[in-house]
Amino acid sequence: MDFHEIRFPAALSLGAAGGPQRRTDVVTLANGFEERNTPWAHSRRVYDAGVGMQSLDDVQTVIAFFEARFGQMYAFRWKDWSDFKSGVPSAKVSFADQSLGFGDGTQTQYQLSKTYVSGEHSYTRPIKKPVLGTVAVGIEQDEQQEGVDFEVNATTGVLTFFHPPDPATRVLAGFEFDVPVRFDSDRILTSVASFHAGQVPDVPIIEVRV
Repeated sequence: MDFHEIRFPAALSLGAAGGPQRRTDVVTLANGFEERNTPWAHSRRVYDAGVGMQSLDDVQTVIAFFEARFGQMYAFRWKDWSDFKSGVPSAKVSFADQSLGFGDGTQTQYQLSKTYVSGEHSYTRPIKKPVLGTVAVGIEQDEQQEGVDFEVNATTGVLTFFHPPDPATRVLAGFEFDVPVRFDSDRILTSVASFHAGQVPDVPIIEVRV
């Protein structure tokens, strides 16, 4: 996949609207009951970057970013300000935020992930684009040192230990992360008169699988 390891200007994504989207096929039966199925194991985020623009300078910044990505051609990083940490947004990242699994004495690689829990049900989201310098890792209650005990691939979200965790020990991690996205249109239509009148262009953004 063609991916540019660059983040959309975070100051502009701060004002953007968006969130998770799922696909559910709903069939209503003759007796009024429903059958529901989904072909997606994971949700897909969608955003509108247009609402984050406050000035013509912001418009120019987005156009430059759009042109450098060749429209929909190249994907990029996006900071979702409503969901960019392994824990709650108001808390500092902690190595105890997320459980990645258990050691078995041989496994050295673990995929970063974030689990969303509501009641008895949960959803685990793979995290493929962690932010360098924010990843904290622990084994049970012991925090590990990056570069000494482990390394993280910031382009895939794969955590690699230099020595495999002992059997039955919990592997924990905390981090900030970006969403891999692309523009969902090959054009951006702008009007200076409309912008001054309070109308902003539509700049649709959609998450990509990586």
